[in-house]
Amino acid sequence: MTATPTPEVLVTGLGTVSCLGTGVDAYWHGLTSAVPRPAPVAGLTERVPGVLAYQVPDGPRWSAPAGEPDGRAARFALHAARQAVADAGLTDDEIADMAVVIGTAAGESGARDTLTGPADHWTPVFRLASAVGGELGAFGTNITIGNACAASGYALSVAMDLVARGEAETVLVGGAEALAWAPLASFSRLGANDPERCRPFDADRRGTVFGEGAAMLVVQSARAAAGRASYGRLRGTAWSCDAHHLTAPDPEGGQLVRAAREALAQAAAGPAAVGCVVPHGTGTAHNDVVETRVLREVFGADLDRVPLFSLKAFIGHTAGAAAAFAVAAAALMTRHGIVPANIAPDRQDPDCPVWLPTAAPVPLERPQVLVNAYAFGGSNVSLVFGGENREQRDGS
Repeated sequence: MTATPTPEVLVTGLGTVSCLGTGVDAYWHGLTSAVPRPAPVAGLTERVPGVLAYQVPDGPRWSAPAGEPDGRAARFALHAARQAVADAGLTDDEIADMAVVIGTAAGESGARDTLTGPADHWTPVFRLASAVGGELGAFGTNITIGNACAASGYALSVAMDLVARGEAETVLVGGAEALAWAPLASFSRLGANDPERCRPFDADRRGTVFGEGAAMLVVQSARAAAGRASYGRLRGTAWSCDAHHLTAPDPEGGQLVRAAREALAQAAAGPAAVGCVVPHGTGTAHNDVVETRVLREVFGADLDRVPLFSLKAFIGHTAGAAAAFAVAAAALMTRHGIVPANIAPDRQDPDCPVWLPTAAPVPLERPQVLVNAYAFGGSNVSLVFGGENREQRDGS
């Protein structure tokens, strides 16, 4: 299909909180040099024996509200949001007019883990956007999206639409998750928790391992971004739903192929323009094989020369925040012009013949990065990010 080119939607600010540390510099340093290991989750191992997770390093800002929103996920989101707003250099007026769109799978469900009796007041679980918007004084549209592990991918798509349709000049968008008992227990009952680490495309993988944190981006119209440094553009996005199974991916992958192709079409970029893929790559047996087949159908023989960056091997499966973390990684790859080395599988699955550079970083030889995010219930989203090497825009 031929899509109408999307008006420019530029990324002018980034902020992250993850197991690699706080801030974009810590995030990039971790992706280029760290080999993180998941650890037992204090307070949860008694309920879910053997569960591991990639946890944000503890600190007073996460354990005490200090006048900020109650709830760990909201505090992650707010901290990453403040980084992104500062990085973009937004004015008070721009913040006041800004829309806020945040994706999350579990919201603040972790806050219910410690309840032993009736709550003294009711608070909604899915309130991250309003919590962040309220703290920052953002009076534009506030939307929290909660469709499982594709949530922040959908949030980015909504942000693109708001800017492209002229409904917002500036949008703060991303995803946030905090570890909670119910999701970890659910995956344990499904037999989908790896007992060692998150190891996508490894022949011995046994499931995923969750991570927590937040990734936030400031996206702006070309007019609002004029005079600002830009990481690049959100060039294309597409959704699909296969409705195949509540938890398992459709083995045929037709709707996954559709999402990727339509995102590339909207970006006016064919497979030959893609320099890297950040796959969904959860480490579950079926997901990695199906996604490999999907990428082969989309890229054909070109897949052999396209490096994949297996992000979840570094920070775990951050659920609803996964796509936002992936796009933040794509922005930093284009800024630095490299794809970081992957954490090497112990033994790559022969049913997943993808290129995972492990010895050293490789050049990002083409300017587009394709990001995939898939979710329970068959919600699929693909996004295309294109870099501009953080150059100053003149508004022309």
